[in-house]
Amino acid sequence: MKTLNIGDLAPQFSLLDQNENLVSLAQFHGKKVLVYFYPKALTPGCTTQACGLRDSRAELDELNVVVLGISPDLPKKLAQFVEKKELNFTLLSDPDHQVAEAFGVWGEKKFMGKTYDGIHRISFLIDENGRILQVFDKFKTSEHHQMVVDFVRGQNGK
Repeated sequence: MKTLNIGDLAPQFSLLDQNENLVSLAQFHGKKVLVYFYPKALTPGCTTQACGLRDSRAELDELNVVVLGISPDLPKKLAQFVEKKELNFTLLSDPDHQVAEAFGVWGEKKFMGKTYDGIHRISFLIDENGRILQVFDKFKTSEHHQMVVDFVRGQNGK
């Protein structure tokens, strides 16, 4: 697994969202985009992370940051996640994990003694020109949103 780094050009992609609309990274040129990869909709850790981003939406909007969550879940499952947790950002379906592989977040994982391939919980903040500005790979799901907000605020203060 070779994860992309700060300064790398983000891979261009188009995926179906929770409403089965095609969404492309290119649509957000000129804005910062938080592309966050999570393993599975409606699981405890992923719900905590998503709800933190949901509750930070106003701050992220002020900072010109668009949120795109990506998992292998199908659009129907993503729609349930959005509805049940009242999420206010776009979730994208990557069932064949091609986008996860392009970003270097698909790889071997271990859980309860089992080894399997899956998505690693890693987020990428992409700048207005499509370059990776920051990689968030070590965080508690409950603190992810605040790390992103604090980082962008710090960038804007420079």
